[in-house]
Amino acid sequence: MTARVLTCLFTTDAGSVTAAELVQRLQVSPASVSKAITFLESQGLVRRERDEGGRRERYVADNDVWYQSTIASARANDQLAATAREGVVVLGASTPAAARLENIARFLDFISESIVRAAEQAREVLHTGPATATSAPSDDGSDVARPDGRAG
Repeated sequence: MTARVLTCLFTTDAGSVTAAELVQRLQVSPASVSKAITFLESQGLVRRERDEGGRRERYVADNDVWYQSTIASARANDQLAATAREGVVVLGASTPAAARLENIARFLDFISESIVRAAEQAREVLHTGPATATSAPSDDGSDVARPDGRAG
């Protein structure tokens, strides 16, 4: 159900829906929608907003949620790395188990830093329109449209 609710949020042109709209579109009970929304909200994937009249809550899954989720994942890796380093101290740095834990921590540090860097670099993609065909020179010097937007 959770995936269906999230899919409905991402595929609506309005960018937000009410609980009643979700119930109607998905043909499910209000309780199941409420449970799914509560879970999605706890994961930071959905937020609640009041509509213009202030009477109804609208559920929104905005574009930045993917960035926030990615950063949260990197921070979770940071916590795992810190825990692994605590294990190094407990086991004694000269033990094979401690060496494994230190390698795990170094791996997680690298992954986390890479994820954060990539998310920062790609964040603007979430706030731009879809890619359109662009012109790139062909082998004979004429322009050729490329659907991926890359040159050449």
